[in-house]
Amino acid sequence: MSASFAQRSKNTDQLIQKVSDFAEVEGEHESIISGLSFHSRISPTESTHCIYSLGLGLVLQGQKEVTIGDKVYQCHEGHSMLTTIDLPVTSHVVEASLKKPFLALLLLLDLKMVNEVIADLPVKELPTYSDDTHESFTVELADIPLTDAVFRLVKLIDEPIMIPHLADLIKKEIVIRLLNSSQGVYLRQLVKSGSVNQKIHQIVSWLKNNFAQPIRMDDLAEKAFMSPSTFRQHFREVTGMSPLQYQKQLRLQEARHLMLNQNLDAGRAASLVGYESASQFSREYSRLFGESPQRDIQRMKQNT
Repeated sequence: MSASFAQRSKNTDQLIQKVSDFAEVEGEHESIISGLSFHSRISPTESTHCIYSLGLGLVLQGQKEVTIGDKVYQCHEGHSMLTTIDLPVTSHVVEASLKKPFLALLLLLDLKMVNEVIADLPVKELPTYSDDTHESFTVELADIPLTDAVFRLVKLIDEPIMIPHLADLIKKEIVIRLLNSSQGVYLRQLVKSGSVNQKIHQIVSWLKNNFAQPIRMDDLAEKAFMSPSTFRQHFREVTGMSPLQYQKQLRLQEARHLMLNQNLDAGRAASLVGYESASQFSREYSRLFGESPQRDIQRMKQNT
């Protein structure tokens, strides 16, 4: 399939132009609408490590590559990217130019709103799916109704006086559109009581708040009401990595943040995120980021 919108509405080109105007300078741009941001690049980028949270991304121009665990996702123009559980990812823009910059937008979704929408929608209005385990990051072609709803939200920036009255209504429509799209099953499984995805989401939330603590697989499995082997299998199916790999990435990304923004040395940062061995921290840091902590932080400071 070519790297273009499979379906274009009359609003698609206007949406691209709006985002281009808001993100005229390359980089990340927060909008005046809560949770909505725009992203622009005029050339391919190096790999970056970050956490994707519950949200909808829409690639408008260019292409990016997202790696989660051992799986690589190609995100082309016209693709919607839905994340349902906080995930450590590696991503980079692979197609961008000054003439045709990479353009994308991100809308963070509110879990409470998702729950409320699902509770209000009659079951018969939602597509039915099995209770299988589902991935927490998916890439699909955005359909016209979803793209049009996103356009209306972006266009609302031109009417700031109306944002308090209409933004949440349009966000709710976007959630409804998602629920009725091919990606709806992923949102439904996230909030369905007792579903595997909901249980893994609860464990992920606990890990994010307690990643510096030692963890035992048996304890995490017990929290999820699963046997250890079943828990490991489901955790990998949902997040693309094992619980220990997930914890390791959280620790290393937080250590990197501490060294870069609080000028901590590697030993102090390693201790704060739960490492007892400085040498082990250095090895695992180099394996993830490609350089020793000292060289990596020096390079990042020089590039800012």
